Amino acid sequence: MKKILLVEDDPNLGLLLQDYLQLKGKFEVILCKDGEEGLRTFTKHNFDLLILDVMMPRKDGFTLGKDIRRINEKVPIIFATAKGMIEDKTQAFNLGGDDYITKPFRIEELLLRINALLKRANNSEKSEEEKQTHFKIGNYEFDFTTQVISIGDSHQKLSTKEAELLRLLCLRKNDVLTREEALLNIWHDDNYFNGRSMDVFLSKIRKYLKDDPAVEIINVHGRGYKLLMN
Repeated sequence: MKKILLVEDDPNLGLLLQDYLQLKGKFEVILCKDGEEGLRTFTKHNFDLLILDVMMPRKDGFTLGKDIRRINEKVPIIFATAKGMIEDKTQAFNLGGDDYITKPFRIEELLLRINALLKRANNSEKSEEEKQTHFKIGNYEFDFTTQVISIGDSHQKLSTKEAELLRLLCLRKNDVLTREEALLNIWHDDNYFNGRSMDVFLSKIRKYLKDDPAVEIINVHGRGYKLLMN
């Protein structure tokens, strides 16, 4: 589920957008009433997309967007404002905004814009992931191209499925890799039998990494797995 930060000082509009997006878009939406609260919230969570109202007290949306861009250059930002002047649109994009929507707007249009930005961000993320083939796992070195894990003078050759699974865990290190994502990426089907097969591969990978106690693959109940590295 994608997490969205919505910063909107109009409580009625904010709650309406929050309820709609969580129901129709199946997102988790955190609502903040002003820019200062929005910035504090942004620093405490990982968000997939931001919707920032421009005309707000305490800290306006453009100032908030500028502050956020100092912290994170990539998270998609949609600016929303009652002003439709070309100067405001120019400022929105110059500050690193990815889209701009003028009030009043149809909520369905906002949802379409959100989905388009998330799709673009996801494709960009996958493109970067495809380039990465070498990983540091605690005291281990993992070369996805050769499918080998190394520690000191010891080398372990992995099967193709083991290497693909370990690579996904590395790309999501210290975060949850869901069972569905792993099964669909590697087996292209999340049925019961593939799930049991994946559990066997995970057991083998855990044994390969047993010589470094700081490295652990844990089960996250009801969700998937997490590769932890201290």
